[in-house]
Amino acid sequence: MTGPTPRPVPRPITVGIDGSAESATAARWAAREAERRGAPLHLVHAWITEPVYVPPTPDEGAARDLLARTRAQVAAERPGVSVTTELVPEIASTGLIEKAADAEMLVIGSRGHSALVGFLLGSVGLSVLARVSRPMVFVRSGTQERADEGDEIVVALKDLGPAADALLDFAFTTAATRGAAVRAVRAWGTPSLFGPEVPDSLTEESSRDLEELEGRELAQTLDPWRRRHPGVPVVEHLRSGNASEVLLTAAAFRSGLLVVGRRVHRPVLGMRVGPVVHAALHHARCPVAVVPYDND
Repeated sequence: MTGPTPRPVPRPITVGIDGSAESATAARWAAREAERRGAPLHLVHAWITEPVYVPPTPDEGAARDLLARTRAQVAAERPGVSVTTELVPEIASTGLIEKAADAEMLVIGSRGHSALVGFLLGSVGLSVLARVSRPMVFVRSGTQERADEGDEIVVALKDLGPAADALLDFAFTTAATRGAAVRAVRAWGTPSLFGPEVPDSLTEESSRDLEELEGRELAQTLDPWRRRHPGVPVVEHLRSGNASEVLLTAAAFRSGLLVVGRRVHRPVLGMRVGPVVHAALHHARCPVAVVPYDND
């Protein structure tokens, strides 16, 4: 007789720690997410600073103290979460990319609402974001840690069908652990910026037909995820307009997390991170999860 199939060990939620208030906020957010998911938390500090003009002199003792203090703070707030730490002898971008590979998600902190600094100072954060193979979550220093932190997980869907699976998996899993709804946002029919003529697709009759088609395709993409997570309410948010503006408006009031996608196979000379991701990172007031996906 064979016994029950053992449950798979969940991947850790990994957090990049740098000693700033922003990374402390990210650690608290990640600990709460780990508690919800029943996942371990892994605190990582890449202790060799990015070189600029003069090679830095790393202080290994201070780095270990930082990890120990952060672990103690997190353990005191979330005693049920398993917390491990790791000091990585790498520069920040290289260390975070390496440790993200085996994580459920990589979480880092960011500052401000007008521009990203901290981990995005220079090219560090963008380099990590463009190269990680796992979801990456940015948590702002002003993120509210309250019971009413937002009752919707807002997900932006640029590509429908199987290409949307990675984003919807992340969004529905997160919503299910929180008792939240999923708001699936799809923008279409962006007006032309190159002349006064109204594109044929935006005439009243054509626009109505296109809206119906977009609605059917969105519903078909969401249908298997509705069946998989019957307890998660779903809102279909279909609007005509600029994708970034539509998304930020949808996430402005009730969103606890904004989920956007990053194509993993972009043209070599194209942008590694698209305009919608940039807009979300710069302007969304809730944490932002960037999920890599393949649309081939």
